[in-house]
Amino acid sequence: MTVYSFYIFDRHAECIYKRRWLPRPVSTSGKASRSNSELPGVNNGVPKSADRPARSADDDAKLVFGTVFSLRNMVRKLGGEDDSFISYRTSQYKLHYYETPTNIKFVMLTDTKSPSMRVALQQIYVNLYVEYVVKNPLSPIEHPGGVGVNNELFEESLEQFVTRVLA
Repeated sequence: MTVYSFYIFDRHAECIYKRRWLPRPVSTSGKASRSNSELPGVNNGVPKSADRPARSADDDAKLVFGTVFSLRNMVRKLGGEDDSFISYRTSQYKLHYYETPTNIKFVMLTDTKSPSMRVALQQIYVNLYVEYVVKNPLSPIEHPGGVGVNNELFEESLEQFVTRVLA
């Protein structure tokens, strides 16, 4: 299983953490794809088209959050409050979603063949985020203006979790 990227959004819809591991594979059909399957589009091996401007990492995070927000709302309207959005898959990637009781949102993009990562995202929240970010007295409670998570122990532990546990 391959993990492409990981995002954390706070309750104010700000991306407080983003990390990319591998570029998403380029379509082998010979033509550039113009779909949303190219979400992490900057510096990831996707050929840039002359008529399509390059996106920054912040734009990618906004696109990911907008996608998750829209799909989550659609699932709640169609299925009721008890239904929840867990993941969706395109031909290029699979997006996994986990939301905590405090409205912190964890999003992971993986290859299409990966199983559900809901338990893994929950483990990242409980064992890494809570331990190294929430319980850290130097870490801010709120992240105004998208200041983000800047914790070396969290980043190292996340790297180990993704490379060893999820590999």
